[in-house]
Amino acid sequence: MVKKEQTSKTAGYINPYLGGVLLGLVLLAAFFVSGRGLGASGAIKSTIVATVDAVAPAHTEKTKFYQEEAASHGEKPMKSWLVFEMMGVIVGGFLSGALAGRLKLKVEHSPKITSRRRLAFALAGGILFGFGSQLGRGCTSGSALTGMGVMSMGGFITMAAIFGTAFAMAYFFRKNWI
Repeated sequence: MVKKEQTSKTAGYINPYLGGVLLGLVLLAAFFVSGRGLGASGAIKSTIVATVDAVAPAHTEKTKFYQEEAASHGEKPMKSWLVFEMMGVIVGGFLSGALAGRLKLKVEHSPKITSRRRLAFALAGGILFGFGSQLGRGCTSGSALTGMGVMSMGGFITMAAIFGTAFAMAYFFRKNWI
């Protein structure tokens, strides 16, 4: 009975090995089409620059960071291909969830913690990850996957650091999910 229940829960997910191959093909297509790899943090940065420029243009004109970012995108940060990539990821994820019947508005968490705590940890993790991606000059997609795709030693070190840190910290945070 347990096996049948587990099968019905995972029936809508793709085989992880096939998913890995498909991710590699997407990375290859990104290199072929745009001449660059994948990345998400650049899209967030472009969105922030465009938002700050729309809300407080005087601040944008006085701040070196915003000036450099705007100049690197030809004064139109929302026209960056990374923004379109992330829109595709969001729409694709939404469609995938809808087609597989997994689109639900709920917070998944362990019975040992509350939804509020789970959301607080997710927010804190997202903020730390965003900050880390700026320190590391890119997110995991850009630094690790794309870096490894072009055989960069930095890409391999980044991937080892990501998985090594996750492995080392898993013991301390597992009570939030198990």
